[in-house]
Amino acid sequence: MANTDLTALTGDYTIDASHSTIGFTVRHAMVTNVKGKFDEFSGSLHLDGTDPTASTATLDIKMDSIDTGSADRDGHLKSADFFKIEEFPTMTFRSTKAESLGGEDYRITGDLTVLGTTKPLSIDLEFNGSAKDPFGNERVGFEGKAEILRSEWGLTWNAALETGGVLVSDKIKLHFDISAIKNA
Repeated sequence: MANTDLTALTGDYTIDASHSTIGFTVRHAMVTNVKGKFDEFSGSLHLDGTDPTASTATLDIKMDSIDTGSADRDGHLKSADFFKIEEFPTMTFRSTKAESLGGEDYRITGDLTVLGTTKPLSIDLEFNGSAKDPFGNERVGFEGKAEILRSEWGLTWNAALETGGVLVSDKIKLHFDISAIKNA
């Protein structure tokens, strides 16, 4: 049964990458969506159940772990046309502000760094609850989403289509399904 006493949730948590997903969706050839995810990442949360605005989050994503279901596409994304993983192996997020939007909805704002460029990003989150798992771990879960324009981080590679438009949209939809374990 989920714990709804937010005060009891106060503490430090480590993101459980094996039970979490950090993904994205991008429009391809103006007609379909391609989905992908990052398989390797780590992060932490500090939750303040008494004052949610004092909560914080960090995230470090290994860019070499990108997975779109196509080895050729993943290789292109890792190349100098996109993520330049040899020079920029990690994408990071460091929160700067947290706010309650009412009910189970929150927003965390912070600095997203991609290709050495840091810009603000706000992620809308829904608190999915908390529970003790069968191994005695106190867990919390959040589901989040955000949209970015990849060009703002220097990701500008594209190809024009004969029918008009471009191969890869500028707008990227980010998706987060986070399970975190309270530190002992």
